[in-house]
Amino acid sequence: MQAGIFAKTFAGHDPHTVLMQVRAAGFAAAQFNLACAGLDPVPEVVPEGVSGSLRAAATACAVALPALSGTCNLAHPDPATRQSGVTRLRGVIGCAAAAGIPMVTLCTGSRNAADQWAPHPDNTTPEAWGDMRAAMAELAEMAEDAGVVLGIEPEQANVVRSVGDALRLAQDLGTDRLRLILDPANLFDHGSPAEVREIVARAVDESAPMLGLAHAKDRTPEGRVVPPGDGAVDFPDFVRRLAAAGYDGALVTHGIAEAEVAQTARRLTAWLA
Repeated sequence: MQAGIFAKTFAGHDPHTVLMQVRAAGFAAAQFNLACAGLDPVPEVVPEGVSGSLRAAATACAVALPALSGTCNLAHPDPATRQSGVTRLRGVIGCAAAAGIPMVTLCTGSRNAADQWAPHPDNTTPEAWGDMRAAMAELAEMAEDAGVVLGIEPEQANVVRSVGDALRLAQDLGTDRLRLILDPANLFDHGSPAEVREIVARAVDESAPMLGLAHAKDRTPEGRVVPPGDGAVDFPDFVRRLAAAGYDGALVTHGIAEAEVAQTARRLTAWLA
């Protein structure tokens, strides 16, 4: 496994500039975001040459790019907004394929029209699932054609809330293009260290058949997001369980401030060692 970070943690709108900061901070991998190339994260059009610049920067900086962010609200209550996101994602998927990035990460969305990461009481309805599923079906076809996979992350506030939901979606679609992104901090709202350890351990076991990327975020037992190692997640145990499940990709941290980057890099490197 390699220590990774969201590229958007660092300032800059040029891939080489951003990835040089990633490498200098001690990370071997980065989940890239097109905002780091001066674009909207899911732009209407990905200009020609962007994929080449990503590939060249990754090579020059010796930073692996396991995933490209493509998050938009795939469960938005407005059909036109959902379709606009799907249409835009065609360009992101094509960019990832051309840049040699194997995964595009998605958001299964929320009925909350103002914030795709915010909860809504209608997220658990069959209608929300059906709308999200229809969007994912289109995207899975695009991914098949492009030769990439799609990463979905269980989030308490989204339509896909659990590993079980993600496995159900893959089965519903009958596709091998879906992979699961596992972030231990998204699997609980609160709990004791022992309870959290059990929740995370169960999720690793359940997700093993379609595990595609691991994230490293942490939160306190009360639910406040903090840097990895400062909260309730037992990261050494999480890493051991990932390894036992056969995972050998990047462990990608996010949700931290630049001032917390150095400490996080040291911790991830120690846990992975």
